[in-house]
Amino acid sequence: MKSARLNPTVGVITMTVAVILPDTAFAMHIAEGILEGTSVVVWSLACIPFLYLGLSKIKKESLQNPEHKLFVTLVGAGVFLISCMPIPVPIAGSCSHPCGTGLAAILIGPAPTVVVACIALLLQALFLAHGGLTTLGANLFAMGVAGAFIGYAVYRLARIIGIPMLWAVFLAGVASDWACYAATSFVLATALSQNESFVPLLKTFLLAFTPTQLPLGVLEGVLSMGAFRLIRVRLPNFLKPTNRVEALDV
Repeated sequence: MKSARLNPTVGVITMTVAVILPDTAFAMHIAEGILEGTSVVVWSLACIPFLYLGLSKIKKESLQNPEHKLFVTLVGAGVFLISCMPIPVPIAGSCSHPCGTGLAAILIGPAPTVVVACIALLLQALFLAHGGLTTLGANLFAMGVAGAFIGYAVYRLARIIGIPMLWAVFLAGVASDWACYAATSFVLATALSQNESFVPLLKTFLLAFTPTQLPLGVLEGVLSMGAFRLIRVRLPNFLKPTNRVEALDV
């Protein structure tokens, strides 16, 4: 059967449309100005090793498969779109929203997912007033690093113990989403606990996110399962070379 191929302009067009369409800005991710200088530096530095590893992996796999960069671009556009669906959480100074990094980690690997999440968050900060430049590192650590690596770990564990692939993808989507907001709560509590006890503040942030994030995590699991099935049917050749996804294990 003839393998599916990506049009080189698909990712660019998708990203462009995503930037042009929204006409209302919502406060999303950790907002600009919430973190002080030390927190900005610490979380930014924490992301650098993951970005370096992700860029290295993308470069290596692109040398073996020239179309890999196109697939990474398409996945990045998906992360951008999915994470542009905000549900305000006023108490936390942020928003609940799907992340897409669990599914992305299964498709292209957790470290490359940190790279595409960084690009998505940067574009959202620059053009949509979602998050901020000073909080980019903290948002990336929560959505990119925690979301991708925990989601991917759950997927691999689920496959090891024999859970069917699509249900493993579902669990990865749920875990990734919840991990993102646990990490966001931790970052906020760490940054804002100078005059308060850390643990009560962390509980406050976790409880603030709970009403929206628990059902939203389940919804992201369902969306991840559906998107993965679509990609497996339409673009199976992009799942085989990395040995990350058992593309023929139906």
